[in-house]
Amino acid sequence: MPSPSSPGPKPAAAAEVIDVPKNIRWVLLGVLLALLLSMLDGLIVGTAMPTVVADLGGLDHMSWVVTGYTLATACSTPVWGKLGDLFNRKVMFLASIVLFLAASVLCGTAASMNWLIVFRVVQGLGAGGMGAGAFALIGVLLPPRERGRYQGMVAAVMAIGQLGGPLVGGFVAGHLGWRWAFYINVPIGLICITWCWLLLRVPAPKRQGRAVIDWWGITFLTGAISAVVMAATWAGSTYAWGSWQIIALAVIAVGLLAAFISTERRIAEPLMPLRIYRGHRNFPLAAVLLTVSGVSMFGATLYLPLYQQVVQSASASSSGLLLLPMMIATLITSNIAGKIMTATGRYKVFPVLGSGLLVIGMGLLSTMDTDTSRFATSAYMAIVGAGTGFTLQMSNTIAQNAVQLRDMGSASAATNLFRNLGGSLGIAVFASLFAGAVASSNPSSVEGPGHGGTTTQLSSAYIADVAHATHLIFLTGALIALASLLAAVFVKEIPLRGKPAPDPEPSTTPRNMPAT
Repeated sequence: MPSPSSPGPKPAAAAEVIDVPKNIRWVLLGVLLALLLSMLDGLIVGTAMPTVVADLGGLDHMSWVVTGYTLATACSTPVWGKLGDLFNRKVMFLASIVLFLAASVLCGTAASMNWLIVFRVVQGLGAGGMGAGAFALIGVLLPPRERGRYQGMVAAVMAIGQLGGPLVGGFVAGHLGWRWAFYINVPIGLICITWCWLLLRVPAPKRQGRAVIDWWGITFLTGAISAVVMAATWAGSTYAWGSWQIIALAVIAVGLLAAFISTERRIAEPLMPLRIYRGHRNFPLAAVLLTVSGVSMFGATLYLPLYQQVVQSASASSSGLLLLPMMIATLITSNIAGKIMTATGRYKVFPVLGSGLLVIGMGLLSTMDTDTSRFATSAYMAIVGAGTGFTLQMSNTIAQNAVQLRDMGSASAATNLFRNLGGSLGIAVFASLFAGAVASSNPSSVEGPGHGGTTTQLSSAYIADVAHATHLIFLTGALIALASLLAAVFVKEIPLRGKPAPDPEPSTTPRNMPAT
């Protein structure tokens, strides 16, 4: 880390300030609406997939509807972030929404599973820009010191997206048909585009000379991300972890990552500047925090409903609502942390506390068995939710406060990428643990009374195996969360960027930056 007297990269906190718009809450609503749209889409489509397969067929390729979207989102995220830094963040953000909406219409008109997969890839390209653009815009509109006032808005959007997606998906698929799972994006997206076009004003990027796009960096990073996501998707399900296919993908990912780093060191305008990692240790530490948060969030939201349905006999429609304790705890703690950070400027305690709660909550979830009550499960979920609330949004703030404004798009895209990759890798590991635990049991080996005769019921052996799989999944999650706690301890509490100081010479020094 450079010494205070070194001329190397410095934290942006001491060097740059941000002028907060007076109508910032209204501006943020438009930006967060796009973030909500991208979150809802994935969950709505996942719920509607059974009816999609019944209509279009292609059961063997169904997984690529999700994998293609995830892969395109992950690969395009850093590209959109860099384009925003080079050209215009508002224009790039709106362009990504337009692409997302156009692909949504095409998905709704798909006549076969193959075409749906193609259109979902295009939709994922747009979603990558929406996620990267939303967090980058929050970074340039709000200084970290002031962001705590509005942190609850971001947490509320993420909670609504996690809870509302399955509920909306079930309603749309059951009453309007699966194609409306895509068409519903259009009116919401048009409102978002109009809102942001009229209200959003962002500082114009400062650059010298002609902007140069890092094509080699894009190629190498896209290849590396693709190899990682495909390995995470296939490992433990399609192929064994030790199979030559997964090993080959891992080798390819490492080789392409090495080529990417070598390229970024030489090029004048890199896709993901290495200075954001070298400038201050807080950025790579925040990346660890976000990766672990992704593992915790995706793992909990995917496997807790399954445990509740199989072991605790919750209905499929209510299992999503049973996640409310976790989401409410996330919302409350995120608001508390944001307000304290704004009032005091102190923030290191929150990722430390949050990571500790994640370890405890995951550990308690790992103790669940066939006799655990729903109340106990809810209490354990609330602890995980509190840990996520203290950690997730604060990690974004720590990362963005450690870079300069010129790199905000690249930094925001990188943090979004780490969170998504953490989720993908976490799901792959958890899926492998689950499959191994239930491999020897038959889920429907017992017959019982039903409407019009007999129907199959879940066997006690399968229920016990699901409980054991849940134990393994969350015990692994608790061990992974220890890495987050270790990273949080080493975070350095550098001053947060704040509002601009009063301008002593308004006639000679313009206060406002150029806006578009």
